[in-house]
Amino acid sequence: MATIFTRIINGEIPGTFVHRDDQCVAFLSINPLAHGHTLVVPIAEVDHWVDMPAELSAHLFAVAHRIGRAQQAAFHCERVGVIIAGYEVPHTHIHVIPTRHMGQLDFANAASSVDRAQMDAAANALVSALQAQGELA
Repeated sequence: MATIFTRIINGEIPGTFVHRDDQCVAFLSINPLAHGHTLVVPIAEVDHWVDMPAELSAHLFAVAHRIGRAQQAAFHCERVGVIIAGYEVPHTHIHVIPTRHMGQLDFANAASSVDRAQMDAAANALVSALQAQGELA
């Protein structure tokens, strides 16, 4: 059975995408820890990140790096945090989170929902920052 992320990647469930290539996608979290919280997800269903081929892992982190730099430009955050937890969905994903303080990296503080207009604004800001940096794939 396909994971929820595969269903999002395949367009069966809506997602707010900011990046897509032949190996991975990046879309905004529907339970964000901060405005602009983005998930970088391989297209291949790999449950645990340590099971990914090294080349795929390197590619995901390169995309996460580009997303993080765009978050810095778009949201003027103090830091960009990265978390790989893997408990909530059995499909590897890197959380890339623009932060102003360490407390924002606590999943207990995740929003239970997000306003569609705010999500679209965050996606537009990220895509614009990626384009300005020449990083849009």
